[in-house]
Amino acid sequence: MAPLFDEYRDTVRPEWIDENQHLNMGYYVVVFDFATDAWLDHIGIDQAHKQQQNITTFTLESHVNYLREVREGDPLSFSTQLLGFDEKRIHYIHSMRHGNSGYLAATNELMSLHVSRQTRRATPMALSVREHLTRIQAAHSVEDPPVQVGRHVGFSQRP
Repeated sequence: MAPLFDEYRDTVRPEWIDENQHLNMGYYVVVFDFATDAWLDHIGIDQAHKQQQNITTFTLESHVNYLREVREGDPLSFSTQLLGFDEKRIHYIHSMRHGNSGYLAATNELMSLHVSRQTRRATPMALSVREHLTRIQAAHSVEDPPVQVGRHVGFSQRP
């Protein structure tokens, strides 16, 4: 198993460009959501599993760091690192890189909740998913987490 999940790719689409001629901040979240879909498929919470188990996921928290701009037509590559999980939650971070230059453009740290579609409440993940996450966690734990993990909004020093 590769250390990090890095299968999702995309391209900055014309409709995602703002008046500054770069990716609009809201579309970073959109493309990170596409990366989340690929990640959930990878860990076993794909559409078939969701339908079979009558479950879904909700985002409890999301933190985006905008580090460098990307522009129309730029290729994007994403890697995802599992930071932790319990029976109902998954904590992970996506890193968005420019597909050619390789620079880090943005990160998106998330906490997802596993939810019953029937009750709309948190419910434990299937054992097979938790076992898969355990294997992924072992592989991902050899990598240092990105420095953006756990950051908060604010000034580094108070006046």
